[in-house]
Amino acid sequence: MVKRVTPPEAAGLLAQGWIYLDVRSIPEFDLGHPTGAVNVPLLHHGGRTLVPNPDFERVVRANFPQDTKLIVGCKVGARSLQAAAILQSAGYRDVVDLRGGFLGERDAFGRLICRGWVDESLPIESAAPPERTYESLAAKR
Repeated sequence: MVKRVTPPEAAGLLAQGWIYLDVRSIPEFDLGHPTGAVNVPLLHHGGRTLVPNPDFERVVRANFPQDTKLIVGCKVGARSLQAAAILQSAGYRDVVDLRGGFLGERDAFGRLICRGWVDESLPIESAAPPERTYESLAAKR
């Protein structure tokens, strides 16, 4: 079972040296992400839908040893929970899911269930150094 943390808890883990792995698509990441995040999409934009990234696990393995402490985040928490479970199955031991994701988790009526990174006013950046982009990380696979 994947441990889930709130955005303030995740910020505390980042201060302890954990890595924020943003599994949103490249365009979503480029619009804004937690400061210091790296991008390895679980899904890519395929026209009007999201399609699985067949290289997700390989790219993570190529860039992060299995003892890396990872906070996995996405837009609202669904993709990141799935990605964290994949990584745990692949042998990563220190993996947590960011509950609420970047924008906050909402119910079917649009009511906020869990505040997201943005809701908590945590540090955000819109540009990332090349070494934290998917293009650069994927080149290492």
